[in-house]
Amino acid sequence: MELITVSIVIPTYRRPKLLTNCLQALLQQKFDKWLYEIIVVSDGPDEQTKQVVNKWAAYEYPQMRYLPLTVKKGPAAARNYGWLNARGKIIAFTDDDCTPDPHWLQELVKHCNPNQDVAITGRTIVPIGKNPTDYEQNTAHLQTADFITANCACTKNALIKAGGFDEQFSMAWREDSDLEFKLIDNNIPIKKVESAIVVHPVRSPAWGVSIKEQKKTMYNALLYKKHPTLYRKKISQTTPVLYYCIITAFIMMLAGIVSGQSAVTLVGCAGWLGLTAYFIFKRLYKTRLSVNHITEMVITSFIIPFVSVFWQWYGAFKFRVLFI
Repeated sequence: MELITVSIVIPTYRRPKLLTNCLQALLQQKFDKWLYEIIVVSDGPDEQTKQVVNKWAAYEYPQMRYLPLTVKKGPAAARNYGWLNARGKIIAFTDDDCTPDPHWLQELVKHCNPNQDVAITGRTIVPIGKNPTDYEQNTAHLQTADFITANCACTKNALIKAGGFDEQFSMAWREDSDLEFKLIDNNIPIKKVESAIVVHPVRSPAWGVSIKEQKKTMYNALLYKKHPTLYRKKISQTTPVLYYCIITAFIMMLAGIVSGQSAVTLVGCAGWLGLTAYFIFKRLYKTRLSVNHITEMVITSFIIPFVSVFWQWYGAFKFRVLFI
């Protein structure tokens, strides 16, 4: 049997249907099936995922492995467990909700010398309609991201030199940017390969998902602490001024109510409602104007500034960094 050239690592957890679609695409790669392996890493014990992988391994593709983490630690830890147990000199990453193009692996390997310290970032396509929701529009930003783990590859030597993924990022947020910044800090080149294509469909989210998503904001503080210059250059140059203005106006309104100063109450209320209306307009601009979507944007826009700033300050406290 020939040696494995490339190992594909996929983190997953209790999403067997999505994973099955991804595996089907990976088994249709225009690449010698004996030269690549597929490592599915479950973020914690997952019997359904185990059954899916073992079925494929037994009847379709013996070069597929199921590796579960003993406890849930997040996708960064799952990816580390995968690449550290990989046999290939090249490690390709994608996600369980993605569909790699049939030539994806071929293009990654073509541009990645296994004996060098190098990383590859491919092209990610997020199909959305002409009238997307706010969530779909936000997800579509993956198409312009410099480096995402839905579509990238690194030589194992490059991952070792960079230190792999930081497992402090225990949610699917900023762990890919952290790896990108560590590659840059270690002078490891990142090549853009437009011909290495992965399609990233947008899943149907729960109503009000944007509120839950704010929890991820805490990891911005960790990324900033580790890479302040690159964070300001590539992620965000400013603090969320609009959110702070909305909160300040709301506090002013409450202070006016408590102190019985009607002028202060009126100014605070006008500022809070006016700025929130502007925030709603920004989120609805060029997005779907259905009754359900408008209702969701209005309600969540009143809540998001407070929740987002809370999690940002929580992250600053948790990771001990001045980040407001």
